[in-house]
Amino acid sequence: MPHILIIDDSPTEVQMFTRLLEKNGFRVTSANSAEDGIAQAKRDRPDLVIMDVIMPGMNGFQATRTLSKDTDTANIPILIVTTKAMESDRVWGLRQGAKDFLTKPVDSRDLISRIQGLLPN
Repeated sequence: MPHILIIDDSPTEVQMFTRLLEKNGFRVTSANSAEDGIAQAKRDRPDLVIMDVIMPGMNGFQATRTLSKDTDTANIPILIVTTKAMESDRVWGLRQGAKDFLTKPVDSRDLISRIQGLLPN
């Protein structure tokens, strides 16, 4: 069962994603800050990270860059899911090391499809 780590400071978003992902056969854990998410990713080595961008303290772009540059976590695909809808945000997120980028609110089927495309076979 693939393990997905959600890094998002919104309890509502985390709950919504967790329900959807568990219903689709994923094991889900979460962190409510970028700093906690980085520590959890290093410790637990999830199969994929869903990353919010707008969070207090370190933002999701910074956390994505940190995880993608660290040899312990560089192989974990990161899917940024954010309300930031500008093309420049998408480009910047991918430059920081994210493998894909979705804008909230997300379509459930699209989210599951993108996750499955990022997971190793």
